[in-house]
This record gives sequence, C-alpha cells and structure tokens, in this order.
Amino acid sequence: MTASVIFDPLIPLPLLLGLAVLALLGVALAVWRGLTGWALRGLAATVVLAALAGPSYQTEDRAPLSDIVLLVEDQSASQRLSDREAQSAEAAEAMAARITARPNTELRRITVPDGAEDAGTRLMTTLADALAEEPRARIAGILAISDGRVHDADLPLDLPAPLHLLQTGKESDWDRRLTVRNAPAFAIIGEPVTLTLRIDDLGAAPEGNGLTRLDISVDGEEPQSFNVPVGRDIDLPVTLPHGGRNVIRFSLPEAEGELTDRNNAALIQMNGVRDRLSVLLVSGEPHAGGRTWRNLLKSDSSVDLVHFTILRPPDKQDGVPVNELSLIAFPTRELFMDKIDDFDLIIFDRYQRRGILPALYLDNVAQYVRNGGAVLVAAGPDFASADSLYRSPLGTVLPATPTARVLEEPYAPLVTDIGERHPVTSDLPGKGDWGRWLRQIDVTADNGNVVMHGIDDRPLLVLDRVGEGRVALLASDHAWLWNRGYEGGGPQLELLRRLAHWMMKEPELEEEALTADAQGRTMRITRRTLDDSVPPLTITAPDGSTTELTLAPAGPGRFEAEYTGEEIGLYRLENGEEVTVIGLGPAAPREFVETIASDTALRPVIDGLRGGVARLEDGLPRLRNVGLGRPAAGRGWLGLTPRGAYETRDLRQTPLLPSWLVLLLSALFITAAWLREGRR
Repeated sequence: MTASVIFDPLIPLPLLLGLAVLALLGVALAVWRGLTGWALRGLAATVVLAALAGPSYQTEDRAPLSDIVLLVEDQSASQRLSDREAQSAEAAEAMAARITARPNTELRRITVPDGAEDAGTRLMTTLADALAEEPRARIAGILAISDGRVHDADLPLDLPAPLHLLQTGKESDWDRRLTVRNAPAFAIIGEPVTLTLRIDDLGAAPEGNGLTRLDISVDGEEPQSFNVPVGRDIDLPVTLPHGGRNVIRFSLPEAEGELTDRNNAALIQMNGVRDRLSVLLVSGEPHAGGRTWRNLLKSDSSVDLVHFTILRPPDKQDGVPVNELSLIAFPTRELFMDKIDDFDLIIFDRYQRRGILPALYLDNVAQYVRNGGAVLVAAGPDFASADSLYRSPLGTVLPATPTARVLEEPYAPLVTDIGERHPVTSDLPGKGDWGRWLRQIDVTADNGNVVMHGIDDRPLLVLDRVGEGRVALLASDHAWLWNRGYEGGGPQLELLRRLAHWMMKEPELEEEALTADAQGRTMRITRRTLDDSVPPLTITAPDGSTTELTLAPAGPGRFEAEYTGEEIGLYRLENGEEVTVIGLGPAAPREFVETIASDTALRPVIDGLRGGVARLEDGLPRLRNVGLGRPAAGRGWLGLTPRGAYETRDLRQTPLLPSWLVLLLSALFITAAWLREGRR
C-alpha cells in the first residue's frame, strides 16, 4: 500500500497561474494601501486557488512483478564449427539454472535458428521479435550465447536493459578462406577476363611457406592445379570456352586444423556472349526483298556486316566504260579464301553462278561449313535454274535438291510438326493469321529438318547440321511480303532473327539442349528436343551420389522437372547425349565467410548500455545486480538490472478540499476581512 498527494486542476494550468499572480498583486496592493484585512483576503484567495488546483489524497494497492531475463541461444551454422555447439549447450543450461535460482526472476529462452545461405545469423531480428512479446519495464538483462558473427547488428533496436555476449570459440581457432572479388555476370567469348582471387588465413593460423594449391575446373571437367600465394590478391585471366552459362569452380584442399572447408571453394557462373558477329551477305540480282537481310543485320549494333552485291552481271552489255563501273575492285579472294574463317555467318540471297565467284571459292565455303561455319541460302527462281548454287561445290552441304520447278501461286507458310518443337519456329507470334506468300521454289529435302512447309506441304524452310557447321535453306524469296504487311503480314523479323542466331549457335536457340535455372537450392530443369520423348535425367550431386528424375512434357519439344538439392555445390545433369552443370546456392554461405569468433559486430550494441563480453573458454561469469545506468560488466561478472516493476490492483482518491469546506473557509475569511476593515 502506497499513498501520495496528487493535483488535478479544474482549469488549465496557465490560467490558474494567472489567477495566482492577480491574487498576489491584489494582496500587495492591500498592504501598500494599509488595509488591515489584507492577510484574511490572502487566505481567502489561497483557499480558492487551492480548490481550483484539485488536490487529492491517492492510495494504491500494488503487487510486485518479477524481473525477466532473456537468454538468446545462437544455433546458426557457424555455431556447429569445432566444439562450439557443445560449448553453447553447456553454457545455456548452466546460465539457465543460475537465472531461475535468483529470487523474483523469470527466464525466457530464445533460439536463433539457422537461416538461409545468404541470410546469415539474424540474432537482433530474433531478439526484436522476442522483446515485442514482453513488457519492457520488466526486462532486467539480455544474455546472448553466440560466436558474435551476427549479420543484422545494424538493426535499429532500443534495448531496455544491457546486452551481454557469452562468446563461444577459442583463441587458437584458425581458418583458410577463398574469395573471388570481381566476377562479372557476362564475358566475351574468346577474350580473357581478369578475376581477382584472394586466399586468407584467419585467426591463429600456423606458420607455413605462404603457398597453397588452387584447383580450377570449368563445367565440371577435370581441374587444373596451381600453387598460389596466401594473403595476396591474385589476378587470374579466364577465357570462356563457349556461349551461354560457363560454370567455373575454384577450390583449395582442406588444411590440417582449420575450422571448416566450406569457405575453401568459390563457384562462379558467367554467361559467354559474342562481342561482334561478323556476317557476309552475298546478294545476287536486285529484287523487291533485296534489302530485307541488310536491314535486319544493320539494325543490330553487335553485327559487323560485309555486303557483297552484284549490281551489274558480267553478261550485261550497256556500253558503260569499265573504269566507271566501280571505284575499287571488290576483294573477293581475300573474303572467300583468306578471311572466310573470320565470319560467323554467310548468307546467299538469290545468288546464282555467273563466273564472279569461281568454283574454288564456293568449295572453300563448303569446307568452311564443315569446319564449324554457317551458311544460309535464301532461294529465288535462280535456285531452280541451271546456274543454281546447288550445282556448284556448295551443293554438297545443302540439305535439299531443287526440282527445277518454280511455283507461282498464293499460299500461307505453315509450321511443321518438327517445327513446333524447334526453337527457331516454335511459338512464333500470330500463328494462323499470317499473310500469304506468292512464290515457292520446289525442292526435295534430303537431309536436316523441315520446320516450315508451303504449297501442298512442300519444304519451305530446311535446317541441317553438316560436320561442325550449320546450313539453312529458305525456298522462297517472298519473306519480305510479311514486312510490307501484305494480307496482315507476319513475324518476318522475328523468324529471320531466330534463324540467323540459330545458325550462329546461340545457346537459347539450340534444338537439343539441357538447361537448368536455380533459385536457392531448387533448380528448374528444361530439356529441349525434336523427339517425342526423352530418357530419365541423371543428377550427380556434389558428394557423387546420383538421382534419376523423370522429365514431364511441358509443351512441344520441351520437358521440365524441378529438383531440390540436399546440399550446396556443383551438380551435373545428364540426359542422353546432353550434359550440363549448375551450382546450387553459394559455394561459401554467408555463415562461413567469417568463421573466427569475434565481438566486433555486436560491440556497439553492447557498449550502448555498458554491457560486457565473456569468453566461455575462460569459464562462466557470475551474475550480480547493478543499478540502471551503472557499468553492467566487470572482470568475471555480468550485471542484471532489477526493475522493481509492479501491478496496481486498486486505486483510491479522496479530495482534500471538498466543495462545502472551500465555500465555508472562503466565506469565513472574506467576511472576517470585511468586518476587520469596516471597524477601522
């Protein structure tokens, strides 16, 4: 039971103070004029002012409340290194027993779980959630059992009591760490990109020769080993071998006595892209769609185009002097003999043999295809004539044979069943509403895949692989009608763009491909194929174990599946002849970037309320009571702040100046003052 006098003014406090000043001035005036009743008048004013102040006598029936101590146990991945887990468990049980044995004290045990690989230890977030459920006025202290490697220490949190760290780990701990500092997401194929690696020995590392072995593997192949220095930046030039995703793994052997090898590897996934694509466009006689290919290729800033155009055939006799036909001689020998391997794609647009390009040059183009080059033939009536390219050395690599017929009638180009599964022609926009073409060269497909057909299901677009290279034949010169919007037009630019990029071996347009995209530890696997079915997928985990997975149909020529890996690292996927690799999760999760126990991250929070740090390997500290705002830690002890919180069960208020008493006293003093002054 406690008692006190409280005031509850009946009027605003500024007004009450103003009245008090007026009353004081009135009494002073009475004294100055020599009025004998000034004292009685002052007493009357005092009674009125006291009544307006609303004094009351308040009594409380209070019940004391216990103090609350939070014991935060860090169970993140870094706490499982060495013997930290046993240290934590033993310290938690001992401190819990000491806290519960204290009088008028309650214990709250809070666990910091192991988060995702990139989340780290969220100790302050967990503590904030716990404090939201407890009354702040009862918190006497916070004890955190952790290695101190906290990744949300900058969280703005107003603590009601000192925070103490019971630090796990040992002074003798050491670890070796590999980091890659500047890994770009993209790199140019064939050009070296410099990566900066660094190997650091953290903690109480033993003396050595300053060198260690570094293993480097690309796409899961056999690694190459190098001896590299420790404690210095290493500039490593890397050249990507192919387009698309390139997976590069750097790893170190586990050193004797280090805490963990989880940070001894780094997994880099870079996409290989082409810097500049070199295209040679060979145009025959001018025609309505002659600029179709030129406009498409010139619209792409990454394409270097060389356009070889025959504006005046040799057999044309018009009397124009030879020295006025051109400024310089076109370097045909240099292009088709010396520099032909520098081109990524060669396009023949309505070209026919006229003696301008000797058979030796065309034979060289055929060999260029077998060695990995790409040739596209956009055929017109010339392809059905006696001067057709098919009747040259280039014909040995073409996928279709002309029948010498040119069909002049309207037809709508259609995608074949195989074309529905081929990435060049699958999912073309506006399918079924395309405008008609007016001419088709009749050919018979000998090799490759017919992905589009025209009149009476005759082959219109044929794609083939020859040796290491690729060949495409478009049996019409009327694709330009789509670009002009004839009968609604069609996806001309998209079709020709895909066709050119497929021939230049862009990975996203491969008809036989196995790809995987990762989100955390879950990967979505996609298999593209021209077949109706695919065999089971074999997944090889980082530990060497294998899993077979059935791929489900997800559309024409596409099969998909999802897989969640049990561990992070490099996974190898095999399906038939297709093989790919993918990394799940970071090679070194955030928990293992810094493994040596330290109080650096938490030190600003601890110092804010004068808390302390105690290493568990030195023994458990004692607990003692300290006043709020006093130093809460010392040698061998940590302080808790008793809060003295209570619960009010009953509250009573009794007015000290009831209305009748105020009226009586004020009337008495005023009357006495009047009588006193009147007698005089």
